[in-house]
This record gives sequence, structure tokens and C-alpha cells, in this order.
Amino acid sequence: PFVWRVEWALKLKGIAYDYIEEDILNKSALLLRLNPAHQKVPVLVHGGRVICESFLILEYIDETWKQSPLLPQDPYDRAMARFWASVAEGQLLKNAWIALISEGEEKERAIEFATEVLGHFEGVIEGKAFFGGEGIGYLDLAIGWISHSLPVYDEVGSMKILDPAKFPAMVAWTGRFVEHPAIKENLPPRDKLVVYFRNKRSQIMASKSHA
Repeated sequence: PFVWRVEWALKLKGIAYDYIEEDILNKSALLLRLNPAHQKVPVLVHGGRVICESFLILEYIDETWKQSPLLPQDPYDRAMARFWASVAEGQLLKNAWIALISEGEEKERAIEFATEVLGHFEGVIEGKAFFGGEGIGYLDLAIGWISHSLPVYDEVGSMKILDPAKFPAMVAWTGRFVEHPAIKENLPPRDKLVVYFRNKRSQIMASKSHA
């Protein structure tokens, strides 16, 4: 999801780029050289300069290429977009992942936390087409993984975090988001995501049982 949001931003702004796939389980010497501090993707290289961390890359892209602005012009709205992006990253994504790879009380507690956070987003998006207003903006890109990954988490983890009955506005937003041409044409195949997360869950659950 961290790489997706960068690709989506580049597509929305019509910026040509070269994409280099990285095996995060077998990191290349190039990645280790470009991002020695965190050794993670995504990494954007522009004009010989290296930018790491997806949220920082989004802001760099937005400030470098002014067309189709991602962040709101109003300082308060910009601050709120950054705030909700950090909430989604630190609380929703974290707890959805814990719910996916756990069972019993730990799983139920993580689901409860994740749905509580999703409730806040339901209130923010209600009455809007996108978090960015009429078009996709910074916050939409920041939490775009919800539209494609969270339903997969739900399926693989036999749970229901993104419940249409509880969060109709969020579910409607996910539909609009994934149907946008810049997004739709740059989504990984769902079946591959299911296989990937099913394998990850099995590996982690197996390691827990042997701990």
C-alpha cells in the first residue's frame, strides 16, 4: 500500500516514471544504498535526489508538480488531512493487521479498535465524494489501501471490519475510489493479494504456535 499511493499520485498528476520492482524479502543492494536508514520501499529518485517514506514522497510530488493539487490550500484543511492520514496509519492499519494475524481475544480487541477508528472516517467522508472534495486528494491516497486491501484482510481473516451496514459512506467511497481511472489501472490483482496475505497469515500463525 505504501508504494501504491506514490504510483497513484504520479498517475493523477500525469508524471512519467520508471518503476523498479523490489523483493522486500531479498532486498537489493540498490535499495540498501538508496534507503540505508529504513531499508524500505517506496523510494523516489528525482533529479539525482532520493526521497523516502510514502507520506513525505506524496508531499514532495505535490510541491514539485503543481498540477492537480493533492493537499488542500487551506492550512487547517492541510493539517487535518495529515492528521487523519497518521491516524489511519497508526491505528486502523495497525489494528487491522493484528486482527488478520491473530485469534481469540487479541483478534476481537483489534477488530474493535479498527472499527472504532473507521467510524471516525465515516463521519469525515459523509456527504462528500472524496476526502479531497470533488476529486482525489492526499488523504484519499493515504488511505486508499482501505478500498483494496481491507476487504482482502476481512476475507482472509474471516472477519468484517469494513461492514457496509455500519459504514455505508466509507464503502461508497471505496467504490468511487477504485473506479477512478488513475487508481483502477494501477491496482494489484485481488486474487494475488488473497494468496499473499493468506500465506503471510499462515506463516505468522505457525510461528506463534511454535513460540
